[in-house]
Amino acid sequence: MDDLTLVRDHTVYQCVMGSRAFGLATEASDTDRRGVYLAPSPLFWRFEKPPTHVEGPREEEFSWELERFCSLALRANPNVLECLHSPLVEQLTPVGEELLSLRGAFLSRRAHTSFSRYAASQYGRLLADVRVHGAPRWKHAMHLVRLLLSSRDLLRTGRLDIGAGPHRDRLLAVRRGELGWDEVDAWMARLTEENATALAGTALPEEPDLARIEDFLVRARRASASGAP
Repeated sequence: MDDLTLVRDHTVYQCVMGSRAFGLATEASDTDRRGVYLAPSPLFWRFEKPPTHVEGPREEEFSWELERFCSLALRANPNVLECLHSPLVEQLTPVGEELLSLRGAFLSRRAHTSFSRYAASQYGRLLADVRVHGAPRWKHAMHLVRLLLSSRDLLRTGRLDIGAGPHRDRLLAVRRGELGWDEVDAWMARLTEENATALAGTALPEEPDLARIEDFLVRARRASASGAP
């Protein structure tokens, strides 16, 4: 079984991500698709294991094998956690439905660490652009601000909402370079402080619910091994 067949025949969840899912799309925006496939259990009985991720078959399409996806989500990988909360779902099987029902089980205070590290990495790249070119790549700056907003609100409410919401117009102004780097930089600094303050009072648990996620994964593997759809 080739890699693309895994995606075509065994996807349990597929959604649209990126600007379209965030409510920040323009006419030039690509359609970024992300998915999760459940590799048939017998493929794991061989020395050569199925791939943990696959690119394609369409452009801007990327999928994870279910176990890899859950592992990354348990570590609060920002891209993976946000994938679970896309409002634009294109494909969903019963296994995918159960995966989405467990969204809350993946959320924990680990999100602050992972989102903050990711934000710091992206911020460093923006600063490098400013030093070299005098301005950042504004699209990347917009997405970093949105990530910081999403992270802050997750810590405050215990819910992950990836939409731009009431900040949409200002975020799009960032993308167009209308606010200026100093103003955007100050916004990011303020959001970073607000994230730290939100962490101190968050109701999120210290750790994700590993037992629930593992039970789900084991049942999915057993059903696949038995030939259940």
